[in-house]
Amino acid sequence: MKAAGKTAVRLRADEFRLLRWGLGAALSVLGAATVLYMEIEAPVLMTLAFAAALATALFPALPARVPRLVHPLAFPVIVMLFAADLWRGGELLPAVVRLGLLLLIYRNLSYRKRRDDLQVILLGLFLIIVAGVLTVSLTFAAHLLVYAAVALALLLVITLGEAAEAAAPSEPVGETPAWARSADWGALRRRLSAVADWRAVGLGAALFAGLVGLSALLFLAIPRFQFENSMFIERLVSRKARSGFAETIQLGQVSEIQLDSSVALSVDVADQARIPAMPYWRMLVLDDYAAGVFRQSPALRGQFRGERSAAFLPGASPRETEETEIWTFYLEAGVSRYLPLTGPFGGLRFRETVTFRHAPGPSLVALRDEPVAMMAYRVEAPGHGPLLLDPDFAARWAAREPGVSRGTPLYTRLALREPDREALRKAAADITGGATLAAPEFARRAGEWLRRRHAYSLSPSIPRGDVDPVVGWLVSDGAGHCELFAGSLVLLARSMGLPARVVTGFRGGSWNAYSNNFTVRNSEAHAWAEIFDESAGGWRRADPLQPDVAAQGAGAAGPAAAMARVDRSWTARLDSLRVFWYRRIVSFDDRAQAEALRTMKEAARDSSRWLVDRLSAWADSARRWLSGPWDARRWGAGVGTLGAAVFIGWILVTGRWRWRAGGVRRPDPVRREAGRWMAALRRAAGGEVSSWRVAADLERLRFGAPATWPDPGRTFTEARRAVRAARRARPVTPRT
Repeated sequence: MKAAGKTAVRLRADEFRLLRWGLGAALSVLGAATVLYMEIEAPVLMTLAFAAALATALFPALPARVPRLVHPLAFPVIVMLFAADLWRGGELLPAVVRLGLLLLIYRNLSYRKRRDDLQVILLGLFLIIVAGVLTVSLTFAAHLLVYAAVALALLLVITLGEAAEAAAPSEPVGETPAWARSADWGALRRRLSAVADWRAVGLGAALFAGLVGLSALLFLAIPRFQFENSMFIERLVSRKARSGFAETIQLGQVSEIQLDSSVALSVDVADQARIPAMPYWRMLVLDDYAAGVFRQSPALRGQFRGERSAAFLPGASPRETEETEIWTFYLEAGVSRYLPLTGPFGGLRFRETVTFRHAPGPSLVALRDEPVAMMAYRVEAPGHGPLLLDPDFAARWAAREPGVSRGTPLYTRLALREPDREALRKAAADITGGATLAAPEFARRAGEWLRRRHAYSLSPSIPRGDVDPVVGWLVSDGAGHCELFAGSLVLLARSMGLPARVVTGFRGGSWNAYSNNFTVRNSEAHAWAEIFDESAGGWRRADPLQPDVAAQGAGAAGPAAAMARVDRSWTARLDSLRVFWYRRIVSFDDRAQAEALRTMKEAARDSSRWLVDRLSAWADSARRWLSGPWDARRWGAGVGTLGAAVFIGWILVTGRWRWRAGGVRRPDPVRREAGRWMAALRRAAGGEVSSWRVAADLERLRFGAPATWPDPGRTFTEARRAVRAARRARPVTPRT
């Protein structure tokens, strides 16, 4: 009887098929969700894949309503759509990703065989791999673990259900399968609860956790290998910058991204004592202006040296120190191909070989392509001051011919009409009072003048008409954003014969109190000016939106500057997880590997010392207790402790024996299901069920020996039909 009872608890073929169907839908949803990490234009297909998987999972009979003509035409149409997508977009990887989504949609609109379930696993695995190459998100790691667990569960169900499905009669082609017509997820859940051997489930979960732990140990132990360019996958997709930091910027582009509060940059600071009071993260220098557009001039672009591929870039300002200061930057995707830097540097080190160009004069580094995933790089001996030395430009400026500076690429060009030039001269005279000022003093006075006349606003009112946009705003009293302030200061300086240029990047940032790093968001995008200081031989930062232009970088610096910007919000907690993921997983190199192994070794050594000390202390306590005088109280405590230990041991041993012997039994799930359908039939028929033929079969399933049982699946299907018929046949009592 016991053996027969255990055999009856096994899942039936229709239940295996329904379980495979549900797991396949879950894999389709997980695979389609990877588009969220790749930033590939496929929101409609992703939504359709979600809808198809969820709808057909909740209502498995839906695919039978798809017209038969769809199936022979499906694959030719999908191939044609893929070819059209490839021809229209010209990018292979986005087209292939969208092809995978189309195939997932179709696989959920048709009844799958075992080989089709394997195709769903492979399609989802392809999307997972692509997303893994193009993203370093912490949530993707959890996504990957969930996908692996569901895929393993589907493979297990396919293996276990192979024998049961082979013995079951085949379904007629073109009709709704019986398992889809009678699908009941609640009943399947109860059957799984009854059938599942929770010892095996626990063992499987432990094995999966052990596999994850073993993978983590192997990750720590194996040597580091760098696969250049992420197996070439990142070359197959392009991504547009969200921040607008490009060689040409129109008025308002930098300010537009200040509405975006997402993280743009995370920075690990090696020495908090060198944190400036106001950090500036330089990215782009724009020296040419015309009609409200700032851009890089051909002369500035010519300062970029030839393109090179390397993992290390020696800088122009190495400092001789006992230990080189290193700042680690984690640049998020979609910001720019220009790397944020604090100024000149002693060296720039990448995680792998990258292709870039370097302009030593303005201290700019431009990658060939914008990164499609987070990019980490280390800056050795970074400079933070408000002065950027430029010996080459200082020599050219000193050798210039009098009266020839205008119109030359020496940062003094004014592409303005004469009325605009006259307006600038009047404004400059108002600022200087007719005196000739050095660059620092002019920057201070001009900044104060601009702040007195204009308020700050992300939605400025720029005068229209036959006037230059920046000059028109400058002579008005309307509010403006950072680009208008910086551009006005540059034009004013040039009208006085002072070389000046606009710089874009980020200003400020918050100090994450949980991960101890700078977090710079897109909302902190900024534009400021740099004016050449002939006496210092370099470009001096001039931010007209700072109250004290001449003393930028002064004030509270070092740890005090970090504490002034400390962030302990819940957002900071989440950002700290991101930084931990970048530090310990994404940027895990040889040095981090050695540090992690050293930390594990020290932790194991400390733990073993603690354990030995505790055991020694317990042994000493037991020795002192045994060697002490034995009075009645001591004898009572000893006997009570021994009795409690014997009792607990007896409970554990006898309970385990009874469990193994089958002393604790659960109700048979088939009998329990038959009882539920019998009760439902009585309620529907008003109490009398003897006239229903299925009632006898339910009675045998409920109370008879397993050897006399009819087919449970067929019986429960007939019971469902009988309940519906009984409900329809019951007379309707008219209301009085």
